[in-house]
Amino acid sequence: MTAGDWGRPQAEGPGGGSVVRRILLGSQLRRLRETRGITREGAGYSIRASESKISRMELGRVSFKARDVEDLLTLYGVHDEAERGQLLALAKEANIAGWWHSYSDVLPGWFPTYVGLEGAASVIRVYEVQFVHGLLQTEAYAQAVVARGMPDGSRADIDRRVALRLERQKILVSERAPRFHAVLDEAALRRPYGDRAVMRGQLEYLIDMSQRPNVCLQVMPFSFGGHSGESGAFAMLGFPESDLSDVVYLEQLTSALYLDKPEEVAQYESAFDGLRKDCPGPEESRDLLRGLLQLG
Repeated sequence: MTAGDWGRPQAEGPGGGSVVRRILLGSQLRRLRETRGITREGAGYSIRASESKISRMELGRVSFKARDVEDLLTLYGVHDEAERGQLLALAKEANIAGWWHSYSDVLPGWFPTYVGLEGAASVIRVYEVQFVHGLLQTEAYAQAVVARGMPDGSRADIDRRVALRLERQKILVSERAPRFHAVLDEAALRRPYGDRAVMRGQLEYLIDMSQRPNVCLQVMPFSFGGHSGESGAFAMLGFPESDLSDVVYLEQLTSALYLDKPEEVAQYESAFDGLRKDCPGPEESRDLLRGLLQLG
């Protein structure tokens, strides 16, 4: 399989279904509201809630109370029992807590949504500059990265962050593993986290993982110069559900952005396509990794 031959398997990864269902239900409620010409303020009044809560519901950012969904469906003129039952069942499924909620004490507030989307994605494409992407990190490398990012964190909190990262990685070797395409800047491979043994182990692990049938790994070498990833690291998530749009995830120091407008996603699609075309292919990238091993 070449770097460009990526399909979209029709299977939902484990653990992320509740997040996807929240987004799908919120999207359907928004369409129903807009079809009836009802404002968010009006919808909020009907369920004794604020306009901002309606906005969060429609974006899939909060859980759903069955009573609220029932009242909104009535307001929106949905009286068919079968249709109401389907949407209420979706609300019930959307409220199931994901496995990652047990790590909420060490997770930044914006990250659980990403973990859920990542677990539900059928295609994951990432570009990293600073360090190896979390789904490809060894335990020792992850320890070094997390410890560096949490200089005041306790050993227990650091260990739990690392445990979460290792748990996330299971999606790449699961029965319904997503297609994972990573472009790593050479800087991420040369910047040391941990000692020499940690870095050697990380490079060896990348070589091994890059040979999995669902993983495509490319390295953007320093020698290429400027390229389409100039705006920095990003992740793109694609889903098997036809009515769920692709999402671009941009992590910042104190928050994160989730972009799903077609015109914005298209720009990142173009940037990733440029990176893919300009990088050495998967086999040449493995050769580059082997060369870095020899230098170490």
